Amino acid sequence: MKYSCPLGKAMAALGSKWKPIIVLVIKDRKLRFGELAVRINVISRKVLTDQLREMQTDGLVIREEFKELPPRVEYSLTEKGLALLPILYQLEEWETKYHVYDPEQEKNCKMILEGRQAQKTIF
Repeated sequence: MKYSCPLGKAMAALGSKWKPIIVLVIKDRKLRFGELAVRINVISRKVLTDQLREMQTDGLVIREEFKELPPRVEYSLTEKGLALLPILYQLEEWETKYHVYDPEQEKNCKMILEGRQAQKTIF
């Protein structure tokens, strides 16, 4: 869908619940597909693949393919994707300020977003 206003374009680029989470998990590093799948273990591999393709089309992620055996693909954020990080951090602060969390759910979310593997991840 085509939008003429900046907010419409921005929301179209981030229009799923997974894209902001993917941005926060990648941060300023390069991650392989399998690493992303483990860190966001509640997303199916098909949905993750589809979201990454859309994010690549929207200029948010770079997909770097290495001609090796076995094949290796790494994902990182573009400058446009990196510029989203402060905005997403502000959204986290807003949510923290106005809503009360279940301590276990908050712990699991922080572990994922800090790049540690959680036993059970809830989003």
